Amino acid sequence: MTKEETAVQKRNCGYNCAQAVACTYAEEFGMDEKTMFRVTEGLGTGLGTTRGTCGALNAACLLAGMKRSSANLEKPDSRAFTYQLTRKLVSEFENQAGAVRCMDIKGIGTGRVLCECEDCVRIACRLTEKYITEEN
Repeated sequence: MTKEETAVQKRNCGYNCAQAVACTYAEEFGMDEKTMFRVTEGLGTGLGTTRGTCGALNAACLLAGMKRSSANLEKPDSRAFTYQLTRKLVSEFENQAGAVRCMDIKGIGTGRVLCECEDCVRIACRLTEKYITEEN
């Protein structure tokens, strides 16, 4: 089963979009799935049901930080590099999903759904594979 399929399966079993994406990659980032599930619980439905930034995209950005951060607590020095990757993720996600805000993607207010949640999860996984896990 591909990572995309695994994430969609998790989504269909009750994980929110952020949990579905992040938990699919938890072990690759040195975190157990239960901890990742907890860490990303508040990111679903566009940041805790506020319909803000899509949870699947939030998860990809969280994974970007886990990949890029130097974790230098005395002198944080990796933020610019992480932000650069995050901007790329956001831009490509928007191009593919049609928007980055959950409410826009779901067509709340317009009645026009731009992308189904399962497809947002797939897009976030593809971007994670392209820019985060395949990097050296």
